[in-house]
Order: sequence, then structure tokens, then C-alpha cells
Amino acid sequence: MSDRILVTRIAVFAYHGLLEEEARLGQRFYISLECRLDLAPAGRSDDVARTVSYADLTAIVTRIATERRFALIEALAEAIAAEILARHRLIAEVRVRVDKPSAPVPAVIDGVAIEIVRTREVVS
Repeated sequence: MSDRILVTRIAVFAYHGLLEEEARLGQRFYISLECRLDLAPAGRSDDVARTVSYADLTAIVTRIATERRFALIEALAEAIAAEILARHRLIAEVRVRVDKPSAPVPAVIDGVAIEIVRTREVVS
């Protein structure tokens, strides 16, 4: 499927990470989504009920990222992907990218990021 909804660089301040300082001080994260679904019905009908609301996707990301704590940003991405697929049946596949610009590594870097792709399982 080539149709996509993109929501990029949702900024959240959260407390994810392995280190005690990350849990205490927190830091900024940027989370981006790419959701694959058929957008033709919405495009032809001009009906929001035939697509997925960007506001709903953003709310899922913000809630999970700020109300829960994860040691790994991989786990944060998994939780986001699972909830998006569970709540939005129109979405066939979701790509979640989590950027951590202030990762505590002993080098000068712009940041670290992970990206996962999860596809809806088809029951036969």
C-alpha cells in the first residue's frame, strides 16, 4: 500500500532511559509516525470518518510517551505501534521513529534514533 499519513517530530518531554539521571531530570524526545492505509475512500468522499485523524495519532503518542516510563526507546516505540494498530483498524502498517537528541553517550553526536515497522497481523 502506497498511501500514507505522516506525522513528524512530535516533541515530548519525558523520562525514558536506563540512567537514574534520565528518570530524574527527563529530556526531550521527537516521535514520528508513518501510517499506511488506503486513503482513496476519504479522498473521494471528503469524509474524515473514512481516514484516521492526525490529532488522534498525536494524542496516542503524547499520552504513552508522557504517562509511562520506559528504560528503552525501543519499548516506547513498540507501545505506540501496538496501540495505534489496536485502535485504528484502517491502518495496515505503522512506522514509529523515536529520536533522542540528548542521549548520554561519551561522544559529540546530534542524537540517536530507533525506527520500527509493525504490520497488522491478518487472521486466516
